Amino acid sequence: MKFEHLIEVNDLNNPLQDPLTREELWFGLLCRAEDARAFLPGLEACHIVERSDGLLVRDLDFGSAVIRDRVTFDALQWIRFESEANADHAGGSLTISIEEPEPGALFLRFRYHTTLPEGGEDARYAEFVRSAYHQSDVDTVRVIRMIAESGGLAQ
Repeated sequence: MKFEHLIEVNDLNNPLQDPLTREELWFGLLCRAEDARAFLPGLEACHIVERSDGLLVRDLDFGSAVIRDRVTFDALQWIRFESEANADHAGGSLTISIEEPEPGALFLRFRYHTTLPEGGEDARYAEFVRSAYHQSDVDTVRVIRMIAESGGLAQ
């Protein structure tokens, strides 16, 4: 299954919304890479097992299952999470790109690629998964806003 969608981060027409800077948005995405517990319900622990320039290898402990993934990124541009297949998880990838069609108008583009079939008997399940991914991504922006509001990125 391939699934892609865009979430508006800064609504420039909403004077009640504090806009995030690209740096604040990027810092929030890095927080998701370093310790994903605030972003992934049910995640009990996130252990970094390898670190180098532009790469993290993590073990995500969900209690009943541990998933290893690789996080690669290009600072202030995109971050990719690639989970390995194992007995408990089919594997897949998520790439989150920052888009800014005009100054201050920030969006996140989420691109999923999984082994889940999209057609036939699996079509309804795939639609449920797409909906869950979308809600998770809306929550990602909400958590990033909370990090920014709490002063997560010192000015």
